[in-house]
Amino acid sequence: MGLAFMHGFLLALALILPLGPQNSFVISQGATYRRYRHASPVVITAAVSDTTLIILAVLGVSVIVTALPLLKDILMALGAAFLLWMGWQSWHSPIDKVGSEDETMAYWTLKRRIMHSLRASLLNPHAIMDTVVVIGGGAALYPSLPEKMAYGSGAILVSWLWFLLISLAGRKLGRLRDQSRTLAWINRVSAAIMWSMAGNYLIQLSQSVSNLQF
Repeated sequence: MGLAFMHGFLLALALILPLGPQNSFVISQGATYRRYRHASPVVITAAVSDTTLIILAVLGVSVIVTALPLLKDILMALGAAFLLWMGWQSWHSPIDKVGSEDETMAYWTLKRRIMHSLRASLLNPHAIMDTVVVIGGGAALYPSLPEKMAYGSGAILVSWLWFLLISLAGRKLGRLRDQSRTLAWINRVSAAIMWSMAGNYLIQLSQSVSNLQF
């Protein structure tokens, strides 16, 4: 089971490293608040969302996704629309314009932070395909339930550690001398990444539609 655990841990680490909407939002929230407890709901929500997807993947949902190509196209279309909207929201976020943390919290209410984190985690087709298909495919290598549980536990541990670490890294960035400029830079890089990912999904979707036509 130790080998299965390490397999899940290393595979999840490789998948979670690229900077996407989920990671970007966790970093920006870590950078925004002086007190970590205000960023912790986002960290917990992101980690719980990943945990849910990983459990579903290990239990075999990946079989359904890979068996229905149309479902993948639907996920990409919804994901592209979601990333375009989320990128616009990140680019125009008032975080870098407000004068105090109280004003920031008036905009980023607890409900808004949690819902935004859920959308970034569960409506991102890249994250879904990574966790459900790739991690789910790895789980298929292990026939016994204890091995599958060890494999999934390794992947889940990566998510919790990773979101904790990048939120703390965001706090360090947020304490730089020119905090407003730092936050603006984080938000706009995040928006650019989301828009580029949305463009990539639209290209893949157009190719898929072309293949259906011919």
